[in-house]
Amino acid sequence: MTSNTITRRKPIGYRNSGYAINPVQNDTYGSVVDAYFYPSKPLSVREMVTRRINKSLCFCLVLAVMVAFVSYYIAMNYEAKLNMLDREIVAINTENHDLQADLDRYKSFNNVDTNIGKYNLLQKADKVIEVTAMSSKENIVPSKKINESSFNWVIGY
Repeated sequence: MTSNTITRRKPIGYRNSGYAINPVQNDTYGSVVDAYFYPSKPLSVREMVTRRINKSLCFCLVLAVMVAFVSYYIAMNYEAKLNMLDREIVAINTENHDLQADLDRYKSFNNVDTNIGKYNLLQKADKVIEVTAMSSKENIVPSKKINESSFNWVIGY
């Protein structure tokens, strides 16, 4: 190899701070990434205020949506509890109607019993009368035959 083909290397030097010299940042090579980037310009005060307001409004919107979800969840829980209580109330009312009907029946029996006791309607017989039994073949009373022609007007003749 001749001395013309040997490339010159930069020596890697160390500073006292302990950092090496960056060999990538060489003026002869140019930039590492070569592409078109949108040029960034400094933001104006109006754009900064608009961006700040948009971020604040987005935060408020997200907060409002979260509050709406939580309140909807709470409302659905209360509605489920109300439906359960409504079913219990309907069952208790049905049972109450049945019990009221039984109570009315017992009250009527009690009223009859107290009235009978008050007026002494049911008394024991003072005397018992004995009657001889009759045979069923004796004393049969013949029934009168009804003339069917006299009742034609009832049927519609």
